[in-house]
Amino acid sequence: MATAIILGVFLAAMIGLGVWGGRRTRTPADFLLGGRQIGPWASAFAYGTSYFSAVLFIGFAGQFGWMFGLDALWIAAGNAVLGAFAAWVVLAKATRRMTRNLDTLTMPEFFAKRYQAPALQVIAAGVIFVFLLPYSASVFKGLSHLFEISFPGVLSYETALLIMCVITGIYLTIGGYFAVAIADLVQGLIMLAGAIAMVVALVGRAGGIGVVFATIGANAAAHVPPIQQPPWWILWSVVFMSSFGPWGLPQMVHKFYAIESERHIATATVVTGIFATVMGFAAYFTGALTHVFFADGPPASALIQGEQGTTTMRYDVLVPELLSGNLPELLMALVLLLVVSASMSTLSSLVLVSSASISVDLRAGRLRSPSAENGSLVMIRLVAALFIAISFVIASNEFAFIVSLMSLSWGAVAGAFLAPYVYGLFWRSTTRAGALAGMLAGLGTAVVWGGYLIAGGQVTLVPLAASVAMVVPFVVVPAVSLCSTPPSSDLLRRAFAAE
Repeated sequence: MATAIILGVFLAAMIGLGVWGGRRTRTPADFLLGGRQIGPWASAFAYGTSYFSAVLFIGFAGQFGWMFGLDALWIAAGNAVLGAFAAWVVLAKATRRMTRNLDTLTMPEFFAKRYQAPALQVIAAGVIFVFLLPYSASVFKGLSHLFEISFPGVLSYETALLIMCVITGIYLTIGGYFAVAIADLVQGLIMLAGAIAMVVALVGRAGGIGVVFATIGANAAAHVPPIQQPPWWILWSVVFMSSFGPWGLPQMVHKFYAIESERHIATATVVTGIFATVMGFAAYFTGALTHVFFADGPPASALIQGEQGTTTMRYDVLVPELLSGNLPELLMALVLLLVVSASMSTLSSLVLVSSASISVDLRAGRLRSPSAENGSLVMIRLVAALFIAISFVIASNEFAFIVSLMSLSWGAVAGAFLAPYVYGLFWRSTTRAGALAGMLAGLGTAVVWGGYLIAGGQVTLVPLAASVAMVVPFVVVPAVSLCSTPPSSDLLRRAFAAE
């Protein structure tokens, strides 16, 4: 009962923030970027909470904590140092400056103006809408599994899924990025408190830190014998994909667009790094603790019996079962808020950039006239609601477990965007032909190889395919750019102008 009351109050507060944000949202720029007036703390928490969602806590932590034990903490280290801290150091200032110089609201619009190629805007918008849908669905799915286990016999998976879709739709479509940024700050503080309390409670229940480290090592070897252990490069492909992938994901880069001033970037960098360190460690350490609390093997709910006596693991069930069985009610309520906060912030970012891909980027130029702004704002809100509805339909149906969906989405989107985006920020000689070739090379690698692996049941190799898809365009873009017509000097002067 206490859990339901706390959760109800939290969700009502999120709707309240949506209403508050709606009063400050009058133009598409307000809805998408908060008028570019977001402070350093809100920007930092917006980045961090968008990074860590139910997919991390429920999917990645469960799968890789079980497969690799304490070695999964390398993923946490990569995410904190490379995915959070280094991303702000390398990308934030250049992104904020160039997007203001070119007056761009979205990543597809950045490609169109930076490379004077409207076709890139259309292609990028299509990639975003198509491939962020399964990512959004995977977040809904992981979160709804936790709801179902937390309220046994009360909430079915479908009911939990519907509640989260409705709440997210109301909160986001009304308030836009003003509401999202403030909500992310509140949600980030909840996540920090919940993560620390969760780890302390679980370690205490397990007998102390010394017992935990010894038990994880012994039980991990028994649960996943050497002959069944994935090769080392699987782990490092996950580190690479989940750490550098955010550099090319539009919902993450979006936070650099909206920060109010360059002088705020240093503060946001430090805050983001600390937040990511705490959250990453808490998630993957909890995943490794499955070897302590499931000493006799995975719970029955995590095993699917197939034909001819085969057994398949449902890794996304491990962490919810661990938490629901070992935390007191009030602490479980806080952890549930942690995951809800992480997921709502991620979903908000996904829906913002995805709705913009249709309502802004596929209608390029139309929202720029003052007379069209009201209609464009209505269109953005309608498309946001549509995106959530389609995600609901996808998540309502059975599909491969959530990690493979997220990996394919990250590989496709980051593979298509990362190299053209980074080269566009820092290398003046990048051409439209080079950007297009790199975009197609990354997207093709991720879709063809990643889709083949998922179809063949080799889902543990999907992060490797995603990582390769992110690397290949870094060779393709300069190779093609050096052989094609360079960009105009007027464009370069405007794009690279100092503030």
